[in-house]
Amino acid sequence: MDISNKTKKKFTEAQYLCTDNSYRYRVILRIAYKQYEKMKFWLYKEDIYNLIKEIEGFEDYSMENLNQDLDSLENWGNLITIQDTGRAKTLEEFKNRKFRYEISPNSIELERTMIKLENIKENARGSLEISLIERFKDTLESIKSIDLNDSKEIYSWWNLLHKDFKSLNENYQDYISKFYSPKAEALLKTTEFLIFKESFIEYLRDFIKGIQINVPVIKNILNNISEDMARDFINKLIKYEKYSINLDAEFNEEEEFELNYSIFLNIKEWFLGSKGGNSIVDNLLDNTNEIIRKITLSALQIIEMQTLGGSRKEEYKTLINIFKRCKDINEAHKLSSVVFGVMNSRHIIFNGDRETESINSSIFEEKPALFVVKPSNRYREKTASKGSVFDKTERKKEIAKEVLEKRRAEHEMLEGRIKNNKLVFKELKNISKDERLVFLKWLSKGLNKRDSNWNRNEFGRYYKVVKNTNEEICVDCVDGKFYMPDYELIFK
Repeated sequence: MDISNKTKKKFTEAQYLCTDNSYRYRVILRIAYKQYEKMKFWLYKEDIYNLIKEIEGFEDYSMENLNQDLDSLENWGNLITIQDTGRAKTLEEFKNRKFRYEISPNSIELERTMIKLENIKENARGSLEISLIERFKDTLESIKSIDLNDSKEIYSWWNLLHKDFKSLNENYQDYISKFYSPKAEALLKTTEFLIFKESFIEYLRDFIKGIQINVPVIKNILNNISEDMARDFINKLIKYEKYSINLDAEFNEEEEFELNYSIFLNIKEWFLGSKGGNSIVDNLLDNTNEIIRKITLSALQIIEMQTLGGSRKEEYKTLINIFKRCKDINEAHKLSSVVFGVMNSRHIIFNGDRETESINSSIFEEKPALFVVKPSNRYREKTASKGSVFDKTERKKEIAKEVLEKRRAEHEMLEGRIKNNKLVFKELKNISKDERLVFLKWLSKGLNKRDSNWNRNEFGRYYKVVKNTNEEICVDCVDGKFYMPDYELIFK
């Protein structure tokens, strides 16, 4: 890898970002940049001073402070100064000629970068829209229709291709990295995620289909572009840039060629791979499939956690009936070994005299002996305490009655939210956490069921899910605000 001398040089223009009084330097350069955008390239220090005094927190800022800050920025290369060339009539006027200040090209790029960083929104980064790769494919295909002898046309096509590829690469990288962020990991563990699971997986699968359709076309075109052909049109676009667009007398053709040719190689490596390794697009497909697998696994774990605490009473009843049908105790022992395994096995060592020293002798062939087994805990009572067995039939009936009464009250509460056989989420007001969980469970069940439009809830009522609009709604809950798509449930 070749590193130019420019890369090794100290970049003094960035010093204003992380030094004492940075807040003052940044304000001055931001003012100069904003005026530059308004096509006002040169500023007198009085203009800068008047604009600074309008900013909150700079009430005590003096002209002396400004002179010091302007000198520092000029020394670092952030500002270019030029003395007023107006005609001076006296020596005093010549000495006191005013300076004008212009923001330097490097500082312009730094300010553009800082504005982008200041306005970054984490939730808006990246996407897997298939239109990104379709647009890149269309631009790449247009090489067949351009005149390869027209440098201007090659230059325009190359810039458009580079722009499309940059957008494609950055969006995909940002989206994948966002999914593996701690925020996304936390979202996958919530029950609310079950509502969006199917639509999100469908979004990812559509992306995979789009990749499988468009990438073979792109690979075919790139394979048909030879190295000589690539070098030829890169040389033409550099010649066009040098003699028709560039204003820099120190324009370095060799550096520009290496830069543009590296971009071309990166594009080929992105789709075709290099040195027998996987291409970036293949890794992207692998990552997307891994995301789908991770989503499915997370949804399964959430459902299992919801049902983990369910009663196993019916399973035990079935097991008891199987034991009851055993012919004898030996068959029951065999069944127990399969169902429960070894029950509390213990290894007993006997230190007494044996009748035989044969290692093949079984314990069942020797005479029995009686031994007293004492507990290892010296404080344990000598005899176990005995207790009576009480009849708890009436208590069980009372508990069952309480459970049924609670179930009935819960049913009436939920039914009270259904108006005209409809449960409209955006019309719900002041609902409890328990109500919200039940309604979301019904909604999730309705969204995930594919074999029928109608679903049956635990109270025996049939319903189906209807999405009214694509807008996001707010549900007023006792414990806060809950945002979700605009759904409603229609009951029979």
